[in-house]
Amino acid sequence: MAGKLIAENRRARYDYFLEDAFEAGLQLTGSEVKSLRNGRANIAESYAAVEGREIVLINADIPPYQQAGPHFNHEPRRHRKLLLKRREIDKLIGAVQREGRTIIPTKLYWNDRGIAKLEVALAKGKKVHDKRETAAQRDWQRDKARLLREKG
Repeated sequence: MAGKLIAENRRARYDYFLEDAFEAGLQLTGSEVKSLRNGRANIAESYAAVEGREIVLINADIPPYQQAGPHFNHEPRRHRKLLLKRREIDKLIGAVQREGRTIIPTKLYWNDRGIAKLEVALAKGKKVHDKRETAAQRDWQRDKARLLREKG
């Protein structure tokens, strides 16, 4: 159970330059936790935004828990408050407002105590030429490793 990955945003590294990473808790309801225990979540299209002096996860999809009735279930794409220390929140808010950065969730996982945690990173968007350069570097690294393996 320790460090078990629930969902990962693999597209984030392709679309953004990721800088500082933070571990944040999530304010969840009971049916959301049970749905996460089933391993069902999607953070690929989600992002975090500043609302007042709080940071909120937007557009993360946690599907409804099947065994919960209609009265006790949750809205799948509701806004969820991120639980961070005040100093971390202030740093994130400053980066978003002053430097134009984006807060992107990269991983949703269970920590060693069995608590759902979300890793968020400050990100700067990549331009098309940056994406091409990243792809070219990745291809070169793969080719270089193959050549070294063949030549010994």
